[in-house]
Amino acid sequence: MVAGTREHAEALQAEVAVVLAPLGLRLSQAKTHVRHLDEGFDFLGWRIQRRRKRGTGQRQIYTYPSKKALLSVTGRVRTLTRRSAHRDLSDLLHRLNSVLRGWSAYFQHGVSKRTFDYLGEFAWRRVVGWLRKRHPRLAWSLLRRRHLPGWRPTAQDGTTLFNPATVTVSRYRYRGAKIPTPWTAATTGTVA
Repeated sequence: MVAGTREHAEALQAEVAVVLAPLGLRLSQAKTHVRHLDEGFDFLGWRIQRRRKRGTGQRQIYTYPSKKALLSVTGRVRTLTRRSAHRDLSDLLHRLNSVLRGWSAYFQHGVSKRTFDYLGEFAWRRVVGWLRKRHPRLAWSLLRRRHLPGWRPTAQDGTTLFNPATVTVSRYRYRGAKIPTPWTAATTGTVA
């Protein structure tokens, strides 16, 4: 990130390319862009963008899951809930829970609450659809009584579908002023 004009950023990009060349590395032209923070950019699955804070005139930088990351996890849920993929509900829930827990643990430090709500509902609908296809002649009331106690898909062994909406979102845990830098010790006169 550069506090300056587009020309400053492009000059810095050229300098970085010169520094990386002796190491045998180069910047990818497909992945390296100069963007304004208001446009936003994707980085490691996160969408980083400056927006107006709701209810105020202030502008804040928000990090939230990118569309590509959400499409990736919903595609994974879709693949796991194919009818022929699993023999029983317990196996399906174990595999789905590990995917949902891992994804929500990675994204819990951003603006992710609505995304978690959507993902939980999406997974619930996919599992219920899987159950309805698996038991086509079972009436809805009986299917709900057997496999959806409390409206959460539950296997015979007690495994319940993980709900990402229950993950506590702890946004902006660290601020820039609190992050230690390697130069802090040098300015205070202590040796690291």
